[in-house]
Amino acid sequence: MARIFCYLAHKGGSLDDTALELAAAARKLDPKAAPTAILTGWGANLDAACNAASSAYAETWKIASEALAYPNAELIRKALVKVLPSGGIVLVAHEHFGIDLAPGLSIKMNSAFVSDVLDVTQVENAAVTVIRQEFGGQVSTHVRCDISSGAAVTIRPGAFQGTEGPAHAGVVIDKSAEVGALTTGRRYLETIAAEAGDVDITKYNVLVSVGRGIQAKDNVSIAQELADAMGAAVSCSRPVVDAKWMEKSRQVGSSGKTVKPKVYLACGISGAFQHLAGIKGSPFLIAINKNAKAPIFQVADVGIVDDILEFLPELTNKVREMRSVAAK
Repeated sequence: MARIFCYLAHKGGSLDDTALELAAAARKLDPKAAPTAILTGWGANLDAACNAASSAYAETWKIASEALAYPNAELIRKALVKVLPSGGIVLVAHEHFGIDLAPGLSIKMNSAFVSDVLDVTQVENAAVTVIRQEFGGQVSTHVRCDISSGAAVTIRPGAFQGTEGPAHAGVVIDKSAEVGALTTGRRYLETIAAEAGDVDITKYNVLVSVGRGIQAKDNVSIAQELADAMGAAVSCSRPVVDAKWMEKSRQVGSSGKTVKPKVYLACGISGAFQHLAGIKGSPFLIAINKNAKAPIFQVADVGIVDDILEFLPELTNKVREMRSVAAK
């Protein structure tokens, strides 16, 4: 197996949750792999993130450039092709930035491109078989890919269980001089923060999240009653916002907010990757959906096949009953 690299996202000096997940995916590709982390950026935040990566990866490559102070896929592609060896395999999280970075990187590397990988089922010589989803997660497909010339692979967040494991005394190698000056026609302008809503769903340890299965705006109150009983907040998937049943500030997903609760109740949510991309930290995920084949059940810790309009009121009553007993 060729050498495996993991491109790690970071913010404010802290690594993204996918850092350990990419290492787990690398080990699934090659159990003997010692993947190399690659981080780009500028300043003290990059140094802090590299130091954090060195405790999980035996080797971390740092590419520092003021032009990379804000992640720019066009520039980072140029930087990576200058340092990556021929035939290398690069793993990137399947999020906004990874989706922008990886396809063009595979072209520059003259290698294969595999997107949104959920699992690796077989590795044989220079070929790998992975599981992807098609048609909004309704169909799982097994894709066999020739990686003899390397590959750029995007890994779905949460698909591989990242574990801390023993800390490494890893080394950080500065590759900045090999990259040199970077120029591009695309440049960062500004970050516009989303308007804050009446409730900040990112601050809650428990979320009751509703999807299209809630059926009508008036039914959102059913989820709110459960959330009140549990000391939680109500969040939602994009179809609920599109239908104007809830405000945008309550949306979880790639086009909404990123949350990191301890418990996540997905109520009437199909489980498209755009929604799951907004859930970090591997919470205890409970899925309730009347469609037994909903993709959400593939990532849930507990799956309940039922109509949420009937199940949630029963659950609310049970929670209230248990709290009443505990208070005595």
